[in-house]
Amino acid sequence: MPHMNGFQLSEKILEFDINIRICYMSSGEINRDAFREIHPSISLGCFIKKPVMIDYLIDRIMKELD
Repeated sequence: MPHMNGFQLSEKILEFDINIRICYMSSGEINRDAFREIHPSISLGCFIKKPVMIDYLIDRIMKELD
């Protein structure tokens, strides 16, 4: 996305409906405390680190949907 990152996109999505569940997926390390300072309104309930095995991905998404 040329004009925003995934976290900025999720902020926009959550402006429409705070109950939408979002899973973040990244190959980079994330410092959760630093992230909270930059994006205090975003919940990191579902964060998946790449590379990911398909079985783990399916299991993680199914848990989020329950």
